[in-house]
Amino acid sequence: MESLIQKSLTIPYCSDTLVGNLQANAQNTVRAVLAQYLTDKAPSVAVIALLAPGQGSQTPGMLSPWLELAGTAETVAAFSDITGLDLLRLGTTADADEIRDTAVTQPLIVAVGLIVAAQLELGEVVTAGHSIGEVTAAAVAGALSPTEAVGFAARRGAEMAAACAATPTSMAAVLGGDPDEIVAAIVRLGLTPANRNGAGQIVAAGSADLIADLIANPPAGARVRPLQVAGAFHTSYMAPAEQHLRAIAAELTPIDPKHILLSNADGTAVSDGRTVLARLVAQVTRPVRWDLCLSTLRSLQVNAVIELPPAGTLTGIAKRELPGVQLLAIKGPDDLAAAQTMIDSRPQHGQGEHTPDMRVVITPTKGIFTRAQGLDEGEAIVGGARIGTIRTNRDEFAVVAPASGVLAEWLKWDGDIVGAGLPVARLSTGTEG
Repeated sequence: MESLIQKSLTIPYCSDTLVGNLQANAQNTVRAVLAQYLTDKAPSVAVIALLAPGQGSQTPGMLSPWLELAGTAETVAAFSDITGLDLLRLGTTADADEIRDTAVTQPLIVAVGLIVAAQLELGEVVTAGHSIGEVTAAAVAGALSPTEAVGFAARRGAEMAAACAATPTSMAAVLGGDPDEIVAAIVRLGLTPANRNGAGQIVAAGSADLIADLIANPPAGARVRPLQVAGAFHTSYMAPAEQHLRAIAAELTPIDPKHILLSNADGTAVSDGRTVLARLVAQVTRPVRWDLCLSTLRSLQVNAVIELPPAGTLTGIAKRELPGVQLLAIKGPDDLAAAQTMIDSRPQHGQGEHTPDMRVVITPTKGIFTRAQGLDEGEAIVGGARIGTIRTNRDEFAVVAPASGVLAEWLKWDGDIVGAGLPVARLSTGTEG
């Protein structure tokens, strides 16, 4: 690339000083153009994401339309035995207040999502879920069995409900404003930015009194909407729940996911089953970085998104954050055929195919680059996995692999200052069967 840059910056009939200045000013622009050229020249691979929504997406009767499918009643009965809840009644005739209970909502959402996911032949997909939806996604990716996921969700909901009852806490959505300034304002008030959802929405969480202060005095350029939740999820107030879940997780036997699975912690892919489970446990006290999951979906060049029931929230965010991406929210059985058609339209790498490809990994923003510790040239990488970090004055951003492959060459060193959209590594993504 450097030789291409030098050739492109040959400027006749100018003084040495002027040439030097022009080269210095143009060098980053040329690198960015060449990086984009190399990325654009890579063969276009259609990538589909399957997303699972979180708490707040539930609606009364959301299980009812799925009972017409063969085997659903038996699956619901099995899930009810695992959870100790009458999920059939809760998913069909219970009212909005009853299913708002955290101990009910969480296993019900996971159960419905997995019942529907089982109706699809997935092929190669990227999976991600928001908050409790990450448990659904972990099961879709194969890291947990459906029964393990629903059972874990039930214990998670019960433990979080108990933690909420211990101290009066709450949450509120902050809409609009500059994201960094909103986060700073939330922290100054002694609250936690518990969800960073993208699309101009950051959810603050903490003591009920401080949430009331935030509602009364919204940050500049923003408005605040209180949320009807049991307490301050994804904060230190959930520490008792995390402690109990750690003991519960020790009884489970996760396996490595068979699909790319993105983590709420930092938006990057997790390829080890034990790490998946550990992150699900820790997630209850840590912020949900859905904005970083969206960033990774962009890096993976996802061009279609399917949302599992109870669907609508995540496709709504994706519509604003992932323009041009085909979207489908599965609302009922009639949507299954369209979902399967979307999946089938994406090419799968079959036996005997050879798709040579070299991709560059580019930076999401300007800052100081650091390589992922212990990642050497020649090592295999899962698409969406963190290969490095960009640190700015305000935040830290993951640099992720745009596809699965082998790290062919590092192009930047630790401590290098890099601009946005510039290459830091080359990735060989060729497959041969």
